[in-house]
Amino acid sequence: MATATVVLPGDVIPGEVLPTAKNPTKPLSLGPGLQHDPPNTITAVLGGELCVDERKYAIWVESNGGRYVPAVGDLVIVVVHHSSADFYHCAITPYTTFALLPQLAFEGATRKTRPVLTGGNLVYARVSLANKFMEPELECIQPATGKADGLGPLKGGMLFDISLGMARRLMFPKLKEQGRLVVLEELAERVPYEIAVGRNGKLWVNSSSVRATLAVGKAVRETDERSLGIEEQKKLVKNLLKTI
Repeated sequence: MATATVVLPGDVIPGEVLPTAKNPTKPLSLGPGLQHDPPNTITAVLGGELCVDERKYAIWVESNGGRYVPAVGDLVIVVVHHSSADFYHCAITPYTTFALLPQLAFEGATRKTRPVLTGGNLVYARVSLANKFMEPELECIQPATGKADGLGPLKGGMLFDISLGMARRLMFPKLKEQGRLVVLEELAERVPYEIAVGRNGKLWVNSSSVRATLAVGKAVRETDERSLGIEEQKKLVKNLLKTI
C-alpha cells in the first residue's frame, strides 16, 4: 500500500497515481470515497488520504469522517432490532434503514437449529446486498463454503465506536506496516483478548475481565481520537496495563 496525496470532494484523480494493472482483464477496484464518471474519469466524493494497493489493484480515500455506506463484502457489526417470520431486522448505523439478515443465513441453520436472537443482540455479518433502492442484506456464512469463519452472534464483551478510518486500518493484514498500529500487538503480550472489527465503525472486544476489555477498547479509541504514532501507542499501552 502506498499513500499518494490528500484529496478533496470534486478532485479528479490523475492517471499517474492509479495502480498499475498486472492483469489487463482485471478491473480497477474503487473503494470508499471515489466514483467513476464515464468514460475514464475518477472523482473524489470524500476528503481524505488517497491510498493505493498495487497488489489488489485498488484505490480508495481514507477518511475518518462521513457516514458509513454499506458495500457488498464489507464485514459489519450490527444490532438486532426485531425479527419477522424470515428475517432479523438489524441496525448497521443509527437512523438508517434496517438491514435484513435471513434467519437461515448462519452455518448449518435450519428452522429448528437457527440461532434465536432478540433485540439488542450483536451479530458479526457480511454485507451480501447493497443497493440504494433496497434494504441492505446480510449473511453470516462464506458463500463458497457455507462456513461461518468467525461470523455470527457475538456473545459477551463490549462494543466501542471507532472512526471509519480506524476500522479500515484495523482490517489491514499487516497492522504495523500498513495501518501504522502496534497497540493491539503490545496489548496481546500481556492481555488475552478477542476482537471483531466492523467497517461501520464498530469494535467488539471480549477479554477475561471487564477491566481488560475496557483497557483494550480504550487503547484503540485513544489511538484513533488522538492520532497516536507508534511510540505514543507503546506508552499508552504501558500506562493502561497498570490499571488492569
